Amino acid sequence: MENQSSNFLQQRREKAQALADSGVRLFSNTFRAPYPLSEILPRGEKLAPEAFEENGNTYKVAGRIMSMRKFGKAAFFHLQDETGRLQIYAKRDVLGDEVFNSFKKWDVGDIVGAKGRLFKTKTGELSIEASRLEMITKSMRPLPEKFHGLTDVETRYRQRYVDLIVNPEVRETFRKRVEVIRLIRDFLTDRGFLEVETPMMQPIPGGATAKPFKTHHNALDIDLYLRIAPELYLKRLLVGGFEKVFEINRNFRNEGLSTRHNPEFTMLEFYQAYASYHELMDLTEEMISWLAAEVTGSMEVTYQGQPVNLSPPWKRYTLDQALVQVGGLDPAILKDDQAVIKLARDRGIALPGEAGPGKAKTELFELLVEEKLINPTFVTAYPTEVSPLARRNEEDPSVTDRFELFVTGREIANAFSELNDPADQLQRFEKQIAERGEDDEVHPELDLDYIRALEYGMPPAAGEGIGIDRLVMLLTDAPSIRDVILFPHLKPEAAR
Repeated sequence: MENQSSNFLQQRREKAQALADSGVRLFSNTFRAPYPLSEILPRGEKLAPEAFEENGNTYKVAGRIMSMRKFGKAAFFHLQDETGRLQIYAKRDVLGDEVFNSFKKWDVGDIVGAKGRLFKTKTGELSIEASRLEMITKSMRPLPEKFHGLTDVETRYRQRYVDLIVNPEVRETFRKRVEVIRLIRDFLTDRGFLEVETPMMQPIPGGATAKPFKTHHNALDIDLYLRIAPELYLKRLLVGGFEKVFEINRNFRNEGLSTRHNPEFTMLEFYQAYASYHELMDLTEEMISWLAAEVTGSMEVTYQGQPVNLSPPWKRYTLDQALVQVGGLDPAILKDDQAVIKLARDRGIALPGEAGPGKAKTELFELLVEEKLINPTFVTAYPTEVSPLARRNEEDPSVTDRFELFVTGREIANAFSELNDPADQLQRFEKQIAERGEDDEVHPELDLDYIRALEYGMPPAAGEGIGIDRLVMLLTDAPSIRDVILFPHLKPEAAR
């Protein structure tokens, strides 16, 4: 296959050189097309085939040749731009011998400009009869003939530029992704939230439990980490007096790859002073159901063959309720710390030696419940043991005022009423570091500046993170996170 590809490339280069030798500019930047193809197409709706002789409208268009049919004295080809496709009709009698003979040496994949009259063919297809053709960019590589049929899907991700050229549904997915982010911004801004930016390189990786990427700043002579979360900086802004903030950010976690995980991913995080996780559940339900209606036209979507109803109200369980009602566990076991730890280990869950019942419950939830939550479901009352930044519940301090949102068996959002007691926060940081232990790459370190910020006083607040990539997957029926990230991370190509 590689030899065949090299042969095609060599043939293209030879044709390009022959065109250049004949005076054709292979890489021009003078042709201007004022009309996108999608704007021209509606203009021809009322054109009858006989209007060919009568229609005097002339248009200039530009795009990539996607198909071509050449005859002796004429040719048809389809031009594609960002907005659509349009057929171009080229005739020797109209273009002249020199231009037409040069055009017949052009290839599928070339980017060209055309000018001419709009008409409909005898089969009713809207077309432009070219009175002028101009090479804009010569394509040196042929487009794949059957890109949809590639068995190696990584080729689509690795050569996303080709994927976008030949697969209009892929372009539509990424248009929807842009629309989702724009709508989220509008939704939060309309409700008084301020969009902010916080550091992507941090001296202490905080806000989540994950392995960071590490780098070194030469001038300051300090190690820095690509952020695993912006949380602690956003909450510093609450201390500073901003009461509603959000950030749509890139996070980085030096962990595995899967259909749900990419080392670099996009998160929405937002924080609201004088609010609890209850208000954020209501806000999240409103925002995502509205997003679905705006993007898909309905609150009922299908994800990989499964119907999903996003219409409010959404189901709400405590973690213990979910383990009993969905996971089928005996509620008596959940009240016995040692029994629940033993059950987790009996189910094959590898718990650290210092793990308590809270860790065991969350692992059992992931094993027995998570994949069964198809319609949107809020799960609340997570154990304090696994929620180092969340506020303890005032009636039961063994759990926190926290929720996670699950749709199609996947976590979409994580939120909680924020811990703003500096002494409690310091104690939990110390416990978290002790449990993590030493790391060859990342030395566990207390974020004492964050503790200092809390000591100035942070108002009661709630905060939430929503995975943008997973949300877009849901709204575009994408099976893998790689389908909604333009350039996902992949293993290096094999040496050629």
